[in-house]
Amino acid sequence: MSMRNIAIIAHVDHGKTTLVDGLLRQSGTFRDNQKVVDCVMDSNDLERERGITILSKCTSVDWNGVHINIVDTPGHADFGGEVERILSMVDGVVLLVDASEGPMPQTKFVLGKALKIGLKPIVVINKADKPDARPDEVLNEIFDLFVSLNATDEQLDFPTLYASGRNGWAVRELDDEHKDLTPLFETILSYVSEPVCEPDKPFRMLATTLEADKFVGRILTGKIQSGSVKVNDTVKVINKDGEVERTKITKIMAYQGLERAALNEAHAGDIVAVAGIVKGTVADTICALDVPVTDYIKAQPIDPPTLVMTFSVNDSPLAGREGDKVTSRVIWSRLEKEAEGNIALKISRTENTDSFDVAGRGELQLGVLIETMRREGFELSISRPRVIMKRDENNQLLEPIEEVVVDVDEEFSGTVVEKLGQRRAEMIDMIPSQIGNKVRLVFHAPSRGLIGYHSEFLTDTRGTGVMNRIFYAFEPYKGEIEDRRNGAMISSEDGQAIAYSLWKLQDRGAMFVEHNSPVYVGMIIGEHNKYNDIEVNPTKSKQLTNIRAAGKDEAIDLIPPRRMSLEQALAYIQADELLEVTPKSLRLRKKILDPIARKRSKNNGDNEQSKIYFIQTFVKVRTCQLFFWQ
Repeated sequence: MSMRNIAIIAHVDHGKTTLVDGLLRQSGTFRDNQKVVDCVMDSNDLERERGITILSKCTSVDWNGVHINIVDTPGHADFGGEVERILSMVDGVVLLVDASEGPMPQTKFVLGKALKIGLKPIVVINKADKPDARPDEVLNEIFDLFVSLNATDEQLDFPTLYASGRNGWAVRELDDEHKDLTPLFETILSYVSEPVCEPDKPFRMLATTLEADKFVGRILTGKIQSGSVKVNDTVKVINKDGEVERTKITKIMAYQGLERAALNEAHAGDIVAVAGIVKGTVADTICALDVPVTDYIKAQPIDPPTLVMTFSVNDSPLAGREGDKVTSRVIWSRLEKEAEGNIALKISRTENTDSFDVAGRGELQLGVLIETMRREGFELSISRPRVIMKRDENNQLLEPIEEVVVDVDEEFSGTVVEKLGQRRAEMIDMIPSQIGNKVRLVFHAPSRGLIGYHSEFLTDTRGTGVMNRIFYAFEPYKGEIEDRRNGAMISSEDGQAIAYSLWKLQDRGAMFVEHNSPVYVGMIIGEHNKYNDIEVNPTKSKQLTNIRAAGKDEAIDLIPPRRMSLEQALAYIQADELLEVTPKSLRLRKKILDPIARKRSKNNGDNEQSKIYFIQTFVKVRTCQLFFWQ
């Protein structure tokens, strides 16, 4: 049977997974009476809750005697590593662009990766039936994007389709009748070439994704580059360091719709999943025994991580009450397992045996990992995200800069420009929208300045603004950025929070806990209205007496506490604070719980700063004196 291997790439929320739903339905993959949920490829619980694709997934359809393997990819920039590694597995890509929004930052990122390795995209302008669609202008923007990414003449001659993935139609011209997705199927068959492979050479396959199955063990998915493989064949696995593992293939599975079908044999060009590999992982070459070690398949380079957090053992007084995985050994084992399959994630040990550094692409990627671990029963203490700096050949300090694209109502544009300016962002472009009073702002902003800004952005724009960001480059350090302005209210006692105390404290700032919440010394229970931290007692109850009072007691009227999501809490904490994560709770706390030790540590830090300031001042004075003497 003839075959095509394609990937669907796009910016987040441009309709990739919905389009795959349409392809599966119209190819006859589902029965006529079969009940299928929307976004069927988003099978992960977190994907369904957040409405985004997190992991790349394979499926396949048969159309007019041709077997089409389809890879659905994430659209969020934080999961760009999932896109980078699967592009070597396909022979063509379908680039999806929203007919209203046009090319966005992640569109540029994934398209650049595809063009770099020589893939020829099929452009689909999706959501062409939206009221604010502007397909002709978007097509011009896409062509300009191809030119800016140095596309070849052959790549610039791309076919264009207009589609509505939700309604299940695609057309070559907007005036054509809207029937079904047949034009897209026909374009894939005519434009995408069959897999380029070498069937007569020994078996070689590059592993691109890794997953675990409780019945068959570790499963590696990839495209067979040459030769063929059978069940029970003995193979070897070569990693990038040239180390070799010898093992036996216990199972071969191919994708048929949403299911995997067991095969006895697979051939060059097939995208298959194999089991039986004990140590091999993503980017390793699985090959026949007679293949030389030097003849391994080189994987595409992955962009480095830009953000790091410290995962440590939960050492609060409430540790171990809600989770059952609390030791450093178990946490490190879980992180190793995650890093093995997620090549965009880097883990390392720190000087402290109970803490580990985890580096990734962004807050969302690391937040998804933390959320997954807490659902598995882990308890953790997480530090504030930190950007990864580096130095150039002249020893100049460089920091990661992101390209930020903001679509916002014109009345809020001044506030956005001001807030991002305070965070050392530089405005590159300002494009008024053709429809309504919207405006598109493009900034180059330091990654550290964007930590925690998204929630503030939504507040400033009353929930109407849309912000997208992607890594741009490493540039010279932009200078200091002001941290959180408000201090914290820190509990001075252990016990249960009492409504009477919270009622008295809420005038000093927003509270994070409610009546009967467990608190401990060093736990942050609220935000102080002023810049300084204060210690308060939330466990103090009203003293009752047997003396009758003429008037009634005041009614206790508590303001609902501020509830933070995981990403908001990570962005809120400061360098001297931690986020305690358990399966049921998120608590903010100080790194040093004991108030005396915390003050001593702060005083030592202030003394060091005072010494540095004194030395700098002394040097300046002496320099001025020498200048006047001369």
